[in-house]
Amino acid sequence: MTPFAPAPRPALDAIEGSLIREVSEAGRGIPGLIRLFFGEPDTVTPDFIRDAAKAALDAGETFYAPNAGIAPLREAVARYLTRHGRPVGADRVAITASGVNALMLVAQALLDPGDRVVIPMPAWPNMDGIARVLGAQVAPVELRIENGVWRADLDELLVAITPATRMVFLNSPGNPTGWTLTAEEQRIILDHCRRTGTWILADDVYERLYFAGDAAPSFLSIATDQDRVVSVNSFSKSWSMTGWRLGWIVAPPALMDAIAKLNEFNMSSAPTFVQHAGVVALDQGDGFVAQTQARYRAARDLAHAILSAVPGVTAPRPDGAMYLFLRVAGCTDSVALATSLLRSAGVGLAPGAAFGAGGEGHLRLCFAQSEDRLRTACTRLAQALRPG
Repeated sequence: MTPFAPAPRPALDAIEGSLIREVSEAGRGIPGLIRLFFGEPDTVTPDFIRDAAKAALDAGETFYAPNAGIAPLREAVARYLTRHGRPVGADRVAITASGVNALMLVAQALLDPGDRVVIPMPAWPNMDGIARVLGAQVAPVELRIENGVWRADLDELLVAITPATRMVFLNSPGNPTGWTLTAEEQRIILDHCRRTGTWILADDVYERLYFAGDAAPSFLSIATDQDRVVSVNSFSKSWSMTGWRLGWIVAPPALMDAIAKLNEFNMSSAPTFVQHAGVVALDQGDGFVAQTQARYRAARDLAHAILSAVPGVTAPRPDGAMYLFLRVAGCTDSVALATSLLRSAGVGLAPGAAFGAGGEGHLRLCFAQSEDRLRTACTRLAQALRPG
């Protein structure tokens, strides 16, 4: 190889590609496969949101938007959050092209190469990847199953967050485990991070897909606008808008100019007509979100009842989100197991190895499905995973 052969940065070689997509691609073309790989509902976006996008297109809303987002959507986000006990002003809101874009913008605003980022794991792999793309060092804190649910050991988490920790990433309710911080745990973590000077990056994408109340506890309910707390959110899950790529950031005032600047360099802005649809989703969508929450609660209970009865399968009952994260006795290669289930069960699951420390030996199932489809998938899996 010549010394000047074209190649990406060497640091990127250490970041794995998506194991979920690897298994998904292996299932391409299998007839009758029930695809539960991804965190995506099986319902299309509701009519009232699609109609709003069509109306915005017909009105000619096809031009650039401000970097921080159109004022009506920033104001709608502030109204929505305030209505659900997270009082913030529109001046603290920036609109992004998806939740993952929001995470990247915040990471670009806060992380330098070598910075330390604490992440409870198993966790959604994108945040770990984003930190590593930027040259940060990831310190995992392992989640464990306690009393039938996934939990973080609060003492272990606090010990890991030191004055040398630039950021702690907290996805609650979490992907893939559904673990959820209590309000008291959030207060303890916030007080600790005030002492260490650590930024809290709260991924609140699943906050309305919570099964013990209207919304999961939020740092935005207890933090001031001077705290080092940033919340990111997305329209994808609660409003069935995965393909729309629309999200938002709530940050301290001191960070807003930097986020708008970074948005210019990344995306300029989310599409204007999509943002107008977002206004309608927030202002008129509470009924749809409540129905979605109830449907997913029933789906969780159905999937848990079938799979927790299988010998050798441990199926913790999640507090929120849209996943069961199953431990399979004897599994040491979750990619191989997920690949074999494509044909033996006709069901596509995400391999636990994709979710970092503590994930191997597990499989993730997305239960955001119709009752009949989910029952069929879980029955097939129960038969395929049953010993002997």
